[in-house]
Amino acid sequence: MYQACEACHSIDDNDLGPRHRGVVGRPAGSIADYAYSKALKSSGLAWDEATLDRWQINPSALVPGTKMFFQLSAAQDRADIIAYLQLQK
Repeated sequence: MYQACEACHSIDDNDLGPRHRGVVGRPAGSIADYAYSKALKSSGLAWDEATLDRWQINPSALVPGTKMFFQLSAAQDRADIIAYLQLQK
């Protein structure tokens, strides 16, 4: 499932989206060398399992003004991506 994310993200490099290595547990908008939206930087979120799940359902509903628009409706797909990201420390 992570292949869908690779259109914009990479594990180790910033791309259209920020790199994902270490994302689980990291505060949202906190990679210094990535240009996040003002909305995400000021969101106060931390990327735990619950927040990542809500984010994948509808990023704009969770953080209005975010740049991310991709959505996943299938709960198992979201869970699979979160499980994969948890391994990318």
